[in-house]
Amino acid sequence: MDTVHTISIMLGASWAAGINLYATVLALGWMGVTGQIDLPPELEILQNPLVLGAAGLMYAIEFFADKVPGVDSAWDTLHTFIRIPAGAVLAAGAAQGLDVGPAAEFAALLVGGTLATASHATKAGSRALINTSPEPFSNWTASVAEDISVFAGMWAALHHPWLFIAALVVFILIVAWLLPKIWRTLKRLFAALGRMLGGGSAQPAPVSGTTTATPPPPGAPPGEGPGAPPTPLPGPRDEP
Repeated sequence: MDTVHTISIMLGASWAAGINLYATVLALGWMGVTGQIDLPPELEILQNPLVLGAAGLMYAIEFFADKVPGVDSAWDTLHTFIRIPAGAVLAAGAAQGLDVGPAAEFAALLVGGTLATASHATKAGSRALINTSPEPFSNWTASVAEDISVFAGMWAALHHPWLFIAALVVFILIVAWLLPKIWRTLKRLFAALGRMLGGGSAQPAPVSGTTTATPPPPGAPPGEGPGAPPTPLPGPRDEP
């Protein structure tokens, strides 16, 4: 069971880091400090009060930034370069609890990075779609649900590893089905926005009561052609 627990923590840490890295660090550090889990040597630094304080501060900032439409998507874009590498590092660090060689730790690094990418892409893509709604309540609901899922997921990974692994498999299947749909929807939204912002300028309408003369075809004598004015008919000559 120690092996199963370690694998569950490894997968849970990388998955949760893709959603909310700072909540994940807080959860792991708090469980290590309270003795609920013996963190591997590479992850014992998460129990340091300085690390816990920094994670708590950043979690507080993200708690509010994640609930403002538009700001949440910008925050997710910035954290693409933070959550994914951190998820990979957490997974590799947790794998040390299995007492395996460098090859297995590198494999855990790859798996952790992939899981963090999947959860981060799902969160960022769904938030971009939610932001098309003018009201803010959907953002608040999604943000609170994500925070709850991170803490609940880490708790389940520790206390019910088999249940968490089964739920993670279901999550991966849902993501494989959902991400292409999110991507296609976002492409349509961006294409429609591009047409609205960068559409061709309309031709000015002619002023009422005026006509535009059509130039005569090449070689036509002066005064002839579809755009030439009508030639006046000769009138009666004046008698001398």
